[in-house]
Amino acid sequence: MSILRCGVRSLDLTRPQVMGILNVTPDSFSDGGLHDSIQTSMNHAAAMVKAGATILDVGGESTRPGAAEVSESEELDRVVPVIERLTETLDVLVSVDTSKPAVIRAAVSAGAGLINDVRALQLPGALEAAAEQQAGVCLMHMQGDPQTMQASPFYEDIVTEINDFLSDRCAACSTVGIADDRLIIDPGFGFGKTLEHNLQLLAQLNRISVRNLPLLFGASRKGTIGTLLNAPLEDRLVGSVAMALMAVERGARIVRVHDVKETVQALTIFNAVNDSAPIEAT
Repeated sequence: MSILRCGVRSLDLTRPQVMGILNVTPDSFSDGGLHDSIQTSMNHAAAMVKAGATILDVGGESTRPGAAEVSESEELDRVVPVIERLTETLDVLVSVDTSKPAVIRAAVSAGAGLINDVRALQLPGALEAAAEQQAGVCLMHMQGDPQTMQASPFYEDIVTEINDFLSDRCAACSTVGIADDRLIIDPGFGFGKTLEHNLQLLAQLNRISVRNLPLLFGASRKGTIGTLLNAPLEDRLVGSVAMALMAVERGARIVRVHDVKETVQALTIFNAVNDSAPIEAT
């Protein structure tokens, strides 16, 4: 499926797209507190769009391991003004990174065209809230919740279990009238998964398949990269870009990243090589 319907917008996934991360939180693992005013958020958003991001993912609640929950009212106060300003000033698809039904409704009313839910619309009322809108929906796999997900994750067969979970969530979406051309799936790299689980997941990413839906992948700056490279957050750029490229090579149509410019440049080279015509032997 190459076209994703997101409200009044449609996203062409014939080529891989870059989703830029815009956290308006004080405690996100990588950029917490950096974009906690509307002006700093707008400056960063404009820079990401200029660098080639076609989606901006606005998050008002950190989902890093062990993160504290945020009240509904506080999350609304964080994300709605930013989404309103983004949709007024930038020609870009805006995504809201949330699980709460009230935030889903308010964010879409403010202009968001995509609902990016790490809980795959499992909170009470979330399915119904998403069904009321015409926005696209990203369903992510997570074992446990952000508070407990890294305590002792275990899988018999990680690919099969992720596929089964996402298949069930897609079926739930169908029951409330959310069509497949509004859905994308995310296997949840780093969410309830050990380092070895994450490596297995990326290695077998082309086996993550549900209803031929497009795949989103996000590993940017995550702990697996830090562990493999023995690198702090500020030194994970190369590892993040490498994983984004490997994900696209294995079928991902959207990569969710902090470092938009560098990822877009790498994908430009990737696309150019794939587009090149074979040279006939003489």
